[in-house]
Amino acid sequence: MKNSSTPQGDLSAQIATSIRDAIIAGDLIVDTRLPSEAELAEQFKVSRPTVREALKRLAAQALIRTQRGATGGAFVNHLKYPDAYAQQITTSTLLLSMNEVSIATACEARFALERACTRLSAERRSADHLATMRAEMFRQSQPGLSDEAFCASDVAFHRALVDGAQNPVMSYQLAGAVEAMQPLMNMITFTARSREKIVALHGQIADALEAQNAADADAALTELEAYTISLAKDVLDARARR
Repeated sequence: MKNSSTPQGDLSAQIATSIRDAIIAGDLIVDTRLPSEAELAEQFKVSRPTVREALKRLAAQALIRTQRGATGGAFVNHLKYPDAYAQQITTSTLLLSMNEVSIATACEARFALERACTRLSAERRSADHLATMRAEMFRQSQPGLSDEAFCASDVAFHRALVDGAQNPVMSYQLAGAVEAMQPLMNMITFTARSREKIVALHGQIADALEAQNAADADAALTELEAYTISLAKDVLDARARR
Protein backbone atom coordinates (compact mmCIF):
# COMPACT_ATOMS: atom_id res chain seq x y z
CA MET A 1 0.00 0.00 0.00
CA LYS A 2 2.80 2.37 0.86
CA ASN A 3 5.11 3.93 -1.71
CA SER A 4 7.68 6.69 -1.55
CA SER A 5 5.56 9.15 -3.55
CA THR A 6 2.36 8.74 -1.55
CA PRO A 7 1.74 11.65 0.90
CA GLN A 8 1.10 10.70 4.52
CA GLY A 9 -2.43 12.14 4.35
CA ASP A 10 -3.25 9.86 1.44
CA LEU A 11 -1.87 6.85 3.31
CA SER A 12 -4.01 7.54 6.36
CA ALA A 13 -7.07 7.83 4.12
CA GLN A 14 -6.20 4.52 2.44
CA ILE A 15 -5.78 2.79 5.80
CA ALA A 16 -9.08 4.22 7.07
CA THR A 17 -10.79 3.00 3.89
CA SER A 18 -9.29 -0.47 4.27
CA ILE A 19 -10.51 -0.77 7.87
CA ARG A 20 -13.90 0.69 6.97
CA ASP A 21 -14.31 -1.82 4.15
CA ALA A 22 -13.49 -4.64 6.56
CA ILE A 23 -16.18 -3.37 8.94
CA ILE A 24 -18.75 -3.11 6.14
CA ALA A 25 -17.86 -6.60 4.87
CA GLY A 26 -18.36 -8.02 8.36
CA ASP A 27 -14.72 -9.06 8.73
CA LEU A 28 -14.56 -6.77 11.76
CA ILE A 29 -17.75 -7.06 13.81
CA VAL A 30 -19.21 -4.74 16.45
CA ASP A 31 -17.10 -4.51 19.64
CA THR A 32 -14.09 -6.15 17.98
CA ARG A 33 -10.86 -4.66 19.31
CA LEU A 34 -8.61 -3.40 16.52
CA PRO A 35 -4.89 -4.21 16.59
CA SER A 36 -2.73 -1.69 18.46
CA GLU A 37 -1.23 1.32 16.68
CA ALA A 38 2.12 -0.45 16.59
CA GLU A 39 0.57 -3.58 15.09
CA LEU A 40 -1.36 -1.59 12.49
CA ALA A 41 1.76 0.39 11.62
CA GLU A 42 3.59 -2.89 11.02
CA GLN A 43 0.68 -4.36 9.06
CA PHE A 44 0.38 -1.36 6.72
CA LYS A 45 4.12 -0.52 6.71
CA VAL A 46 3.57 3.05 7.83
CA SER A 47 4.41 5.21 10.83
CA ARG A 48 2.31 5.26 13.99
CA PRO A 49 1.27 8.93 13.42
CA THR A 50 -0.17 7.84 10.04
CA VAL A 51 -2.13 5.06 11.75
CA ARG A 52 -3.29 7.52 14.42
CA GLU A 53 -4.61 9.85 11.71
CA ALA A 54 -6.45 6.93 10.06
CA LEU A 55 -8.09 6.04 13.37
CA LYS A 56 -9.15 9.67 13.83
CA ARG A 57 -10.86 9.53 10.44
CA LEU A 58 -12.75 6.39 11.44
CA ALA A 59 -13.73 7.88 14.80
CA ALA A 60 -15.05 11.00 13.03
CA GLN A 61 -17.33 8.70 11.04
CA ALA A 62 -18.45 7.02 14.30
CA LEU A 63 -17.16 3.70 12.96
CA ILE A 64 -14.82 3.13 15.90
CA ARG A 65 -14.58 4.26 19.52
CA THR A 66 -11.56 4.44 21.78
CA GLN A 67 -11.30 3.33 25.39
CA ARG A 68 -8.52 4.06 27.88
CA GLY A 69 -6.93 1.72 30.37
CA ALA A 70 -5.36 -1.72 30.38
CA THR A 71 -8.29 -3.21 28.48
CA GLY A 72 -8.66 -0.17 26.25
CA GLY A 73 -7.89 0.46 22.61
CA ALA A 74 -9.90 1.08 19.45
CA PHE A 75 -13.12 -0.92 19.03
CA VAL A 76 -15.61 -1.29 16.21
CA ASN A 77 -18.54 0.90 17.18
CA HIS A 78 -22.22 -0.01 17.12
CA LEU A 79 -23.25 2.69 14.68
CA LYS A 80 -26.80 3.94 15.19
CA TYR A 81 -28.83 6.03 12.77
CA PRO A 82 -28.85 9.21 14.91
CA ASP A 83 -25.05 8.99 15.15
CA ALA A 84 -24.82 9.31 11.36
CA TYR A 85 -27.25 12.24 10.98
CA ALA A 86 -24.60 14.94 11.30
CA GLN A 87 -22.44 13.45 8.57
CA GLN A 88 -25.44 13.07 6.26
CA ILE A 89 -26.45 16.69 6.84
CA THR A 90 -22.91 17.98 6.30
CA THR A 91 -22.51 16.01 3.07
CA SER A 92 -25.89 17.19 1.74
CA THR A 93 -25.13 20.81 2.64
CA LEU A 94 -21.77 20.68 0.86
CA LEU A 95 -23.28 19.05 -2.23
CA LEU A 96 -25.96 21.72 -2.45
CA SER A 97 -23.58 24.64 -1.95
CA MET A 98 -20.78 23.36 -4.18
CA ASN A 99 -22.99 22.30 -7.07
CA GLU A 100 -25.29 25.33 -6.98
CA VAL A 101 -28.48 23.26 -7.01
CA SER A 102 -31.46 25.37 -8.02
CA ILE A 103 -34.18 26.14 -5.51
CA ALA A 104 -36.71 24.32 -7.71
CA THR A 105 -34.58 21.17 -7.77
CA ALA A 106 -34.00 21.32 -4.02
CA CYS A 107 -37.72 21.80 -3.37
CA GLU A 108 -38.70 19.01 -5.71
CA ALA A 109 -36.36 16.56 -3.99
CA ARG A 110 -37.14 17.57 -0.43
CA PHE A 111 -40.93 17.62 -0.70
CA ALA A 112 -41.07 14.41 -2.76
CA LEU A 113 -39.07 12.65 -0.06
CA GLU A 114 -41.08 14.24 2.73
CA ARG A 115 -44.39 13.25 1.15
CA ALA A 116 -43.14 9.67 1.13
CA CYS A 117 -43.25 9.87 4.94
CA THR A 118 -46.69 11.45 5.17
CA ARG A 119 -48.80 8.29 4.94
CA LEU A 120 -46.67 6.46 7.48
CA SER A 121 -46.60 9.47 9.78
CA ALA A 122 -50.40 9.68 9.65
CA GLU A 123 -50.56 6.06 10.76
CA ARG A 124 -47.74 5.99 13.30
CA ARG A 125 -47.12 9.48 14.70
CA SER A 126 -47.08 9.58 18.47
CA ALA A 127 -48.44 12.16 20.86
CA ASP A 128 -44.88 13.42 21.29
CA HIS A 129 -44.48 14.02 17.56
CA LEU A 130 -47.73 16.00 17.47
CA ALA A 131 -46.75 17.92 20.60
CA THR A 132 -43.45 18.89 18.97
CA MET A 133 -45.27 20.17 15.89
CA ARG A 134 -47.71 22.19 18.01
CA ALA A 135 -44.89 23.61 20.13
CA GLU A 136 -42.96 24.70 17.03
CA MET A 137 -46.07 26.28 15.54
CA PHE A 138 -46.54 28.27 18.75
CA ARG A 139 -42.89 29.32 18.61
CA GLN A 140 -43.24 30.38 14.97
CA SER A 141 -46.19 32.57 15.92
CA GLN A 142 -44.19 34.70 18.36
CA PRO A 143 -43.76 38.23 16.95
CA GLY A 144 -40.23 38.73 18.31
CA LEU A 145 -38.81 35.53 16.81
CA SER A 146 -35.74 36.14 14.65
CA ASP A 147 -35.55 34.90 11.08
CA GLU A 148 -32.83 32.43 12.04
CA ALA A 149 -34.90 31.09 14.96
CA PHE A 150 -37.95 30.78 12.69
CA CYS A 151 -35.85 28.75 10.23
CA ALA A 152 -34.66 26.47 13.04
CA SER A 153 -38.23 26.00 14.24
CA ASP A 154 -39.35 25.27 10.68
CA VAL A 155 -36.73 22.51 10.47
CA ALA A 156 -37.83 21.08 13.85
CA PHE A 157 -41.46 20.97 12.71
CA HIS A 158 -40.65 19.03 9.57
CA ARG A 159 -38.24 16.73 11.40
CA ALA A 160 -41.15 15.78 13.67
CA LEU A 161 -43.28 15.03 10.60
CA VAL A 162 -40.55 12.80 9.16
CA ASP A 163 -39.76 11.11 12.48
CA GLY A 164 -43.47 10.48 12.96
CA ALA A 165 -43.16 7.78 10.29
CA GLN A 166 -41.04 5.92 12.87
CA ASN A 167 -38.80 4.49 10.18
CA PRO A 168 -35.14 5.11 11.08
CA VAL A 169 -33.92 4.49 7.54
CA MET A 170 -36.25 7.16 6.16
CA SER A 171 -35.35 9.56 8.98
CA TYR A 172 -31.68 9.11 8.16
CA GLN A 173 -32.16 9.61 4.43
CA LEU A 174 -34.31 12.68 5.01
CA ALA A 175 -31.91 14.28 7.49
CA GLY A 176 -30.09 15.82 4.54
CA ALA A 177 -33.29 16.75 2.73
CA VAL A 178 -34.86 18.54 5.68
CA GLU A 179 -31.90 19.89 7.60
CA ALA A 180 -29.68 20.81 4.64
CA MET A 181 -32.17 21.73 1.91
CA GLN A 182 -34.73 23.51 4.05
CA PRO A 183 -32.38 26.09 5.59
CA LEU A 184 -31.14 26.87 2.08
CA MET A 185 -34.70 27.50 0.93
CA ASN A 186 -35.58 29.38 4.11
CA MET A 187 -32.66 31.79 3.94
CA ILE A 188 -33.49 32.67 0.34
CA THR A 189 -37.13 33.41 1.05
CA PHE A 190 -37.30 34.53 4.70
CA THR A 191 -37.48 38.24 3.89
CA ALA A 192 -40.51 37.83 1.62
CA ARG A 193 -42.51 34.98 3.08
CA SER A 194 -45.65 35.24 5.15
CA ARG A 195 -45.07 33.59 8.49
CA GLU A 196 -48.82 33.50 9.04
CA LYS A 197 -49.33 31.49 5.85
CA ILE A 198 -46.59 29.02 6.75
CA VAL A 199 -47.92 28.55 10.29
CA ALA A 200 -51.41 28.05 8.85
CA LEU A 201 -50.14 25.35 6.49
CA HIS A 202 -48.21 23.74 9.33
CA GLY A 203 -51.46 23.73 11.27
CA GLN A 204 -53.24 21.95 8.44
CA ILE A 205 -50.48 19.34 8.31
CA ALA A 206 -50.54 18.77 12.07
CA ASP A 207 -54.35 18.60 12.15
CA ALA A 208 -54.38 16.07 9.31
CA LEU A 209 -51.75 13.89 10.96
CA GLU A 210 -53.62 14.01 14.25
CA ALA A 211 -56.78 12.92 12.40
CA GLN A 212 -54.69 10.26 10.61
CA ASN A 213 -55.74 11.78 7.30
CA ALA A 214 -52.76 11.25 5.01
CA ALA A 215 -54.49 12.78 1.97
CA ASP A 216 -55.10 16.13 3.68
CA ALA A 217 -51.57 16.19 5.08
CA ASP A 218 -50.20 15.52 1.59
CA ALA A 219 -52.38 18.26 0.11
CA ALA A 220 -51.15 20.82 2.67
CA LEU A 221 -47.54 19.78 2.08
CA THR A 222 -48.04 20.14 -1.68
CA GLU A 223 -49.47 23.63 -1.15
CA LEU A 224 -46.48 24.52 1.00
CA GLU A 225 -44.15 23.31 -1.75
CA ALA A 226 -45.91 25.41 -4.39
CA TYR A 227 -45.81 28.47 -2.13
CA THR A 228 -42.09 28.00 -1.41
CA ILE A 229 -41.16 27.59 -5.09
CA SER A 230 -43.26 30.57 -6.15
CA LEU A 231 -41.82 32.74 -3.40
CA ALA A 232 -38.25 31.76 -4.23
CA LYS A 233 -38.81 32.48 -7.92
CA ASP A 234 -40.13 35.94 -7.13
CA VAL A 235 -37.20 36.68 -4.83
CA LEU A 236 -34.57 35.45 -7.29
CA ASP A 237 -36.23 37.29 -10.20
CA ALA A 238 -36.20 40.51 -8.17
CA ARG A 239 -32.51 40.05 -7.38
CA ALA A 240 -31.72 39.47 -11.05
CA ARG A 241 -33.40 42.75 -12.02
CA ARG A 242 -31.25 44.81 -9.64
